[in-house]
Amino acid sequence: MKAIRIHETGGPDVLRYEDVELPPPGKNEVRVRHTAVGVNFIDTYHRSGLYKLPLPTGIGGEAAGTVEALGDGVTTLKPGDRVAYAGTLGAYAEANNVPADRLVKIPQGVSDEVAAAALLKGMTVQYLLKRTFAVQRGQTILFHAAAGGVGLIFGQWAKHLGTITIGTVGSDDKIALAQSHGYDHVLNLSKEDWVKRVRELTKGEGVPVVYDGVGKATWDGSLDCLAVRGMMVSFGNSSGAVPPFAPGILSTKGSLYVTRPTLASYTRTPEELQETANDLFAVIASGAVKIEINQRFKLSEAAKAHEALQSRKTTGATILLP
Repeated sequence: MKAIRIHETGGPDVLRYEDVELPPPGKNEVRVRHTAVGVNFIDTYHRSGLYKLPLPTGIGGEAAGTVEALGDGVTTLKPGDRVAYAGTLGAYAEANNVPADRLVKIPQGVSDEVAAAALLKGMTVQYLLKRTFAVQRGQTILFHAAAGGVGLIFGQWAKHLGTITIGTVGSDDKIALAQSHGYDHVLNLSKEDWVKRVRELTKGEGVPVVYDGVGKATWDGSLDCLAVRGMMVSFGNSSGAVPPFAPGILSTKGSLYVTRPTLASYTRTPEELQETANDLFAVIASGAVKIEINQRFKLSEAAKAHEALQSRKTTGATILLP
């Protein structure tokens, strides 16, 4: 089969489109023939070496498709089932062997492309909004990168939960997009004093929670947006890793909390995984959250997809088509 692999870390040019032999699925594994592959920022971290992987390696952690073959011990799935996964490496490929207990069935009414585009991002939004900091109706909250793949899902779901949501974007052309996806206020990070604006919008109080997937560029400002005893949820590094900091700064800014959550920690068991996915699929089926796939690339064009993602030229979701 064809797959994208990396033999060294670096820029998008290290992504190689190669012939790879996929062995039969092992015990408790399932071979999934991919119909759509999700592209996520964590893929760029693996490619660049920010998150270390043993080399050479496949890349990508999210895809949807059909069950093609079962390994010994698999009783919960059958050939032909439509399934999706998020978190198993090697998704940038025509097929992949995946542990059966890390697969979720795709319900009727949700397409393979939507499942591949939404599972990782949507389950991320689910744990952020409902479990890392369980938002309450009427609260004013702040989310960075509101026009990104996670951001567009977050804005819709947060509105559905009744929050007042402030979003940030990097350019004026993304303001209307964020506003149309549930954000009550949208601030341009590159043009305005967004910390001051957050304080103004909250009558000086600050917000109880900041959801920050940007990292280095927004870290200091995000802390300054928080209310007393507020929570900083740092869940990504699209601008670079957050630099080391002295914990004492949290006390001087109002006894703040900081957490660095991951999807893996919130979907540790098959039960947690299925419950999280079911909640996502339900909110999509209800129409409260719409998944917009605004970029489609061939699998062989993975490098172009990464270039677009890192240059912040993308909006909504990006997928690869094998």
